[in-house]
Amino acid sequence: MTLLEGLGVLVAGLVAGTVNTVVGAGTLVTFPVLLAVGYPPVIANVSNTVGLVFGSLSGALGYRRELDGQRSRLLRLGCASLLGGLSGGILLLTLPPGAFEAIVPALILLSCVLVLVQPWLARRVARPHHTRAHGGPLLFAGVYAAGIYGGYFGAAQGVLLIGLLGLLLDEDLQRVNAAKNVLALLVNFVSAVLFVVVADVDWRAAALIAVGSTAGGQLGALVGRRAVARRLNASGTPGNQHPKIG
Repeated sequence: MTLLEGLGVLVAGLVAGTVNTVVGAGTLVTFPVLLAVGYPPVIANVSNTVGLVFGSLSGALGYRRELDGQRSRLLRLGCASLLGGLSGGILLLTLPPGAFEAIVPALILLSCVLVLVQPWLARRVARPHHTRAHGGPLLFAGVYAAGIYGGYFGAAQGVLLIGLLGLLLDEDLQRVNAAKNVLALLVNFVSAVLFVVVADVDWRAAALIAVGSTAGGQLGALVGRRAVARRLNASGTPGNQHPKIG
């Protein structure tokens, strides 16, 4: 990797950390950059996942205020994310590399579609609706499925989680986004641990993405709060004034 290529990966990590914290499609930035500098698809995906763990942690810490009262909910749903991330990581490592290379275009297309529908999901989340406190078995299953997707590839898993949490929980968008960041962190963490133990990780790429995404996670928390506040003010939808017990 040349100095210029390394700078490109670092900047991609910064953008990905920001985007992941706000929306959840940062892999659409870092993965193509790693491919462009010459990494094989599976090694690029594995190294990207390891690096983005630090950005996910940074984003979750940046939204820690909105996590107040959600501990019991996240303990339940976190189990689904951990199991899903582990399942997805095992699939990536056990299926032939050619299978991942063949399906990546479809996964990228799916991720782009999810990003396009994200504004609609955000508006839908902002509307009052009747739900169960923890989302019930349907949400647990949905978070597990999103974890499989996130452990296998990861692009736009945050959009999936925002949609699931927003439709099946009675929470405002900021608190939904905070929960999404924690669940995405758990998926990335468990799959990254698996990859470190049994897969080939390019530590230069992972380190550059880690540094960039850590800064991006803090920037994303700042941007995300302001963007959602403007959206709610424009729509006339009041945010929740007190944290709900989850």
